[in-house]
Parts: sequence; C-alpha cells; structure tokens
Amino acid sequence: MNFNLLIENLTNPALLFFVLGLIAVLCKSDLEIPSNSSKFISLYLLFSIGFKGGQELAHETMNMEIAWTILFGLGIAIAIPVYTFFILKRKLSIYDAGAVAAAYGSISAVTFVTAVTYLEMQDLVLHGHMVAIMALMEAPAIVVGLLLISSFDKIGISAEKVKKRTVVKHSFTNGSVMLILGSLLIGFLASDAQAEGIKPFTNDIFKGFLAIFLLDMGIVSGKKLGSFFSYGWFPTIFAILIPLFNGCIVAFMSAMVTEDISNRFMLAILAASASYIAVPAAMKMTVPQANPGLFLPMALAVTFPVNITIGMPLYYLISAY
Repeated sequence: MNFNLLIENLTNPALLFFVLGLIAVLCKSDLEIPSNSSKFISLYLLFSIGFKGGQELAHETMNMEIAWTILFGLGIAIAIPVYTFFILKRKLSIYDAGAVAAAYGSISAVTFVTAVTYLEMQDLVLHGHMVAIMALMEAPAIVVGLLLISSFDKIGISAEKVKKRTVVKHSFTNGSVMLILGSLLIGFLASDAQAEGIKPFTNDIFKGFLAIFLLDMGIVSGKKLGSFFSYGWFPTIFAILIPLFNGCIVAFMSAMVTEDISNRFMLAILAASASYIAVPAAMKMTVPQANPGLFLPMALAVTFPVNITIGMPLYYLISAY
C-alpha cells in the first residue's frame, strides 16, 4: 500500500474544499455558493471535460485497436449503470438508485489523474485516446441513469406514461448531456491554434472551478449527510465492493480489445471510479429528488480512497499478467 500516494491525493486542494464544505455545515456557518453561480460552474466543468476530450481524440491516429477500445469503454459506461441500478433499487429510491448507478457508470477525473501518476511509477505511458475515452464515458452513464429513472418512476418526473423514444430524446437533449457531447465534437473539430485561444478558460482555471464546485457539493452533502448514515451499511459496502469488482473484471476482459498494459489498467480505473463532477452536476439540474448526500460521500469518501490504495495495485497486477 503506497501511503505517500494516499496522503498526496487526500490532501488535494479540491478534495479538501469538499471537506471544508462539510465542516462549514457542521459548524453552522452561513457559507453558501449562490445557486446561479453553482449552475454556471456545473456547466463550465461539463464543457471543459468535453472540449479537452475532443482535442485529445483529434490528435489520435485511428486504428482498429483504438476503435475497439473506445467501443469497449462505451460498453462499460452503459453496462455498469444498468446492472448496478437493479441492485441499488432494492434498497434505495428510484431517484437515488439512478443517480448512484450513473455515478458508478461514469468516471472520476481525479482518480484518472492519480492513475496516470501510478502509471509513471511503473515506467508506462498514458496514450492520448484514453483521455477521449474518459470524456466519452461521461454521457452514456448519465443517459442510462436518466432512462432508468424515467422508466421506473411512476409518481414523479414520469407520472404519465412516456414513450421510450421520447425518453431517449429527452435524455440526449438534456442540457448537461448535450453540453458534454457538443463540447466533445467542437473540441474534435477545433484546430490546435483555435483551441489555444481558449486554453486559459478550458485548462488553466479548471482546478479552481473544480475546487469551488466541490466546496458547494460539500455544503450540499453536509446538509444531507445524516441521510447517508440513515441508509445503514448498504451504501458503504456497495461503494467498496462494486468498484473493486468492476475494475478487476474490466482489467481481465480488456485483453480482448488491447494488449497494452497501460490501456488495460486505465480502462479498469475508469470502470472502478465513480463520478463526482459530471454526474452530480447533471443530476443537480435534472433530478433534484436524488440525494447528493448519498452518492457524493459514496464516491468521494469511500470509493476514491479504496481505488488509490487497494484498487490500483490490484488492477495493475491483473492487467500485467
């Protein structure tokens, strides 16, 4: 277990701002992010992730291995929220089950960055198309989560019977999904010179906005943290076992699409991580009934530490042999 890596990542400013939000609530502080500002930051994060992913995809020379790896990543993003939803809805509401399933079908950018550091320690190199796959895996998980909520919700947002085609249309035209997919396409089409013009906005200030976003999420989570403990042992056990299961299975199965150890390892990381940027931003705008005090602590307080301490060495071991 690499305690230095654990300490380095748990002292990441963005994560500490999340903790600050929790502390502010516990101390009954009046610290608050205005709702309009919070929505703008959510949109900005989705835009930045999508645009940078499109840029990375444009720089790759496509071949069959990359194509199959992209399809494999998209398959992961669809399969994980589907099977986890049916596990979750036994214990949680439809809204919470859909939000948590979407979070675990999606990815964590911070976990991804941490995994890149781990790769460097193993003298391996990250391939550019994996960044694009990371961005591409955000939207399908959100769409599947919304579809599942719409399909099973009988009294709320889907009180009237909605045709599947309509549900799919609304899922893809949802503001958060359209923004990340549209940004991905624009990033892919933009030249390097054009992208350089907005680089200070898409890259340089990203971590600052992420810190403020997580501060807001910490405040929101802190106000609802009591409900996390009210669910008992189930969320904690889920947040430990499901990511490890997903990561190990994908590390093994990814050999079907690529023999590259770094690609297999990063696919496992993407499968094992849980989103606390894109999915919370999307659910906050789309499904306010879902409790961020449940899926945010699961992703941040449980899954993230498990992945960077136990998960990474385990996924790398399977990918390398």
